[in-house]
Amino acid sequence: MSGVMAPAKFFREVRAEIGKVTWPSRKETLVTTGLVFAMAALAALFFFIADQIIGIGVRALFGVGV
Repeated sequence: MSGVMAPAKFFREVRAEIGKVTWPSRKETLVTTGLVFAMAALAALFFFIADQIIGIGVRALFGVGV
């Protein structure tokens, strides 16, 4: 049975590893979350503007909806 670990030993080792993890503070989590939302909003705005410009170019090129 080499390579097979007893469930109890596995969970003890998992618990020991979780204890070694450096968890972010509440402030770090909130700041990081805010930055993710801000970057997502900027990306959405960028792609919206790019889509509008490309749409205007296509309509002008094909003379549709002008």
